[in-house]
Amino acid sequence: MKARVHVMLKNGVLDPQGAAVRHALGAMGFDQVTGVRQGKVIDLELAEGTSEADVAEMCDKLLANTVIESYSIEML
Repeated sequence: MKARVHVMLKNGVLDPQGAAVRHALGAMGFDQVTGVRQGKVIDLELAEGTSEADVAEMCDKLLANTVIESYSIEML
Protein backbone atom coordinates (compact mmCIF):
# COMPACT_ATOMS: atom_id res chain seq x y z
CA MET A 1 0.00 0.00 0.00
CA LYS A 2 1.30 3.46 -0.86
CA ALA A 3 0.41 7.08 -0.29
CA ARG A 4 1.65 10.24 -1.97
CA VAL A 5 1.61 13.48 0.01
CA HIS A 6 1.84 16.86 -1.74
CA VAL A 7 3.02 19.69 0.54
CA MET A 8 2.82 23.33 -0.59
CA LEU A 9 3.22 26.68 1.09
CA LYS A 10 -0.15 28.26 1.82
CA ASN A 11 -1.32 31.17 -0.32
CA GLY A 12 0.10 34.42 1.02
CA VAL A 13 3.26 32.81 2.40
CA LEU A 14 6.37 34.06 0.61
CA ASP A 15 8.13 31.40 -1.46
CA PRO A 16 11.78 32.47 -1.98
CA GLN A 17 12.68 29.19 -3.70
CA GLY A 18 9.81 29.61 -6.13
CA ALA A 19 10.88 33.20 -6.82
CA ALA A 20 14.46 32.04 -7.50
CA VAL A 21 13.22 29.37 -9.93
CA ARG A 22 10.99 31.91 -11.71
CA HIS A 23 13.91 34.34 -11.99
CA ALA A 24 16.23 31.61 -13.33
CA LEU A 25 13.65 30.50 -15.90
CA GLY A 26 13.27 34.11 -17.04
CA ALA A 27 17.04 34.42 -17.39
CA MET A 28 16.99 31.29 -19.58
CA GLY A 29 14.47 32.89 -21.91
CA PHE A 30 11.27 31.39 -20.50
CA ASP A 31 9.55 34.75 -20.14
CA GLN A 32 6.09 33.17 -20.23
CA VAL A 33 6.53 31.95 -16.61
CA THR A 34 4.98 34.60 -14.37
CA GLY A 35 5.05 32.76 -11.06
CA VAL A 36 6.36 29.61 -9.40
CA ARG A 37 5.34 27.93 -6.15
CA GLN A 38 7.67 25.16 -5.08
CA GLY A 39 6.58 22.29 -2.88
CA LYS A 40 7.51 18.74 -2.09
CA VAL A 41 6.14 15.29 -2.83
CA ILE A 42 6.56 12.54 -0.27
CA ASP A 43 5.92 8.91 -1.27
CA LEU A 44 5.16 6.58 1.63
CA GLU A 45 5.13 2.80 1.58
CA LEU A 46 2.62 1.70 4.17
CA ALA A 47 1.57 -1.46 5.91
CA GLU A 48 -1.80 -2.87 4.84
CA GLY A 49 -4.62 -1.35 6.82
CA THR A 50 -3.03 2.08 7.13
CA SER A 51 -5.78 4.64 6.64
CA GLU A 52 -5.78 8.08 5.08
CA ALA A 53 -6.48 9.40 8.59
CA ASP A 54 -3.21 7.78 9.74
CA VAL A 55 -1.34 9.54 6.92
CA ALA A 56 -3.03 12.84 7.79
CA GLU A 57 -1.81 12.43 11.37
CA MET A 58 1.73 11.87 10.03
CA CYS A 59 1.41 15.09 8.03
CA ASP A 60 0.10 17.06 10.98
CA LYS A 61 2.84 15.82 13.30
CA LEU A 62 5.90 15.72 11.01
CA LEU A 63 5.60 15.94 7.25
CA ALA A 64 4.07 19.41 6.95
CA ASN A 65 4.35 22.60 8.96
CA THR A 66 0.62 23.26 9.05
CA VAL A 67 1.11 26.86 10.16
CA ILE A 68 2.53 27.79 6.73
CA GLU A 69 1.97 24.68 4.59
CA SER A 70 -1.04 22.78 3.30
CA TYR A 71 -1.03 19.19 2.12
CA SER A 72 -3.07 16.77 0.09
CA ILE A 73 -2.98 12.99 0.25
CA GLU A 74 -3.36 10.44 -2.55
CA MET A 75 -3.82 6.86 -1.47
CA LEU A 76 -2.28 4.76 -4.26
